[in-house]
Amino acid sequence: MTPRPAPGRHQAGSSTPDHDDALVRELYEEHAGPLLMFVLRLTGGDRQRAEDIVQETLLRAWRNAHRLGAQGQSSLRPWLVTVARRIAIDDHRSENARPPETYGRDLENFSEPDETERVLRLMTVTDALRTLSQPHREIILETYFRGKTVPEAAETLGLPLGTAKSRVYYALRALRSALQQRGVTG
Repeated sequence: MTPRPAPGRHQAGSSTPDHDDALVRELYEEHAGPLLMFVLRLTGGDRQRAEDIVQETLLRAWRNAHRLGAQGQSSLRPWLVTVARRIAIDDHRSENARPPETYGRDLENFSEPDETERVLRLMTVTDALRTLSQPHREIILETYFRGKTVPEAAETLGLPLGTAKSRVYYALRALRSALQQRGVTG
């Protein structure tokens, strides 16, 4: 099919519905099959996507019918192939620019766990630790929060081993008492 320029095609009242229908039918009959085969290769065999691209290509040809053939082209097919290829490339690029869609997934699997309890426990323990004496607080920090053994904590704090052991014992008792006053039982 070689489209003939339609003078004034976009002027009001110059195009008839019968002419438009015939043009679309002619475009489809002559070019849809070969164009679909070409686009199927571009889309990796995705027929639905290929049909959408062919439909968009033929729609663009119909919209630009007044310009096609005006440059002395003998065939419309090279123009159609170029347009279809560009549409396929644009579709591919836009898909890669978006994050993948997650249909059919349970949204609860994506939620973050509620950290409220952990934060409240941390605040309560921090508040209870502040009530301890400085020596008790130091030994608790070294042994429980920094993960040192009692002999390692004794060496770090410069204490005799027996003193470090008794401080751990009395510091834990004082911490337990402070936590009970804050409603923590255990």
